Amino acid sequence: MVCSAKYTGKARLDGKIAIVTGSNTGIGKFTVLDFVKRGARVIMACRDTDKAETAAKEIRKLSQDIENAGTVEVVSLNLGSLASVRQCAQEILNKCDNIHILVNNAGVMACPQGKTEDGFETQLGVNHLGHFLFTCLLLPRIIRSAPARIVNVSSSLHEYGTIQFDDMNMEKSYSATGSYCRSKLANVLFSHELAFRLQGTDVTTYSLHPGAVKTELQRHMDDTFFRGAEFIMKGFAALFFKTPEEGAQTSIYCAVDEKLADKTGLYYSDCKEKRASAKARDPETAKRLWEVSAEMVGLGSWDPFTAADGALPPTAT
Repeated sequence: MVCSAKYTGKARLDGKIAIVTGSNTGIGKFTVLDFVKRGARVIMACRDTDKAETAAKEIRKLSQDIENAGTVEVVSLNLGSLASVRQCAQEILNKCDNIHILVNNAGVMACPQGKTEDGFETQLGVNHLGHFLFTCLLLPRIIRSAPARIVNVSSSLHEYGTIQFDDMNMEKSYSATGSYCRSKLANVLFSHELAFRLQGTDVTTYSLHPGAVKTELQRHMDDTFFRGAEFIMKGFAALFFKTPEEGAQTSIYCAVDEKLADKTGLYYSDCKEKRASAKARDPETAKRLWEVSAEMVGLGSWDPFTAADGALPPTAT
């Protein structure tokens, strides 16, 4: 059995708008359900919109008898395509006057070697670069909506990651697990640097380890390792991993708990602050990762901290 913290805070989100990526299943779905129960208007940003619409329907049914429940809607977001990221950001900016909570939850794990639509190594491209661009494009609106929060779902495996700036696409030496760990390290570094750059804005950032959770993240095991690996992992997960609802608790805690309103750039696990690895706390690495990431996604001279609200980069190739 897995010991898991249960967040019991009663904070309401009435009138708040929240965005959760990758939320048609797993911990993202339960994060959305919690936000809706608290009264938020929630945008589910998902690659598979059919599955997302099915999940949204289930969430509406589960919250229909709850007084002052919020609403849920779906938008298309493929984090492996910068064009999709830009299109989704534009759609959200067109329909949402404010953005109070952004939970960067979507991710892939231990994929076979491959590349995104834009030529990035898959796990770095989806888990970090896609979310990096998505956050930056929404940032002027988030800043205007302050107080607001940005939550990045990472992993304790960030401790084993290494950022090799001379081989960002892992063309010299690819490892499925090494790539995943690197992408999760990037999530924590991104949170730290974002917190530094957002000082004085009343927008706070958080990164977290949700725990080992039974989700669809294990779906690439057979392709990456050996036939039957996914079956073995699912059996192990049934005994020792958290349920998706349990895995969502720290995401919810970071997004809504009142006591964290004046905290920023920190790392959490089981609804408690935890010290991230030394690599994840290095300010020079965080700064360089930001600069390299901005170049990779084509931000150019466009600065999300000074850009006019709603004004996206003229070009991002």
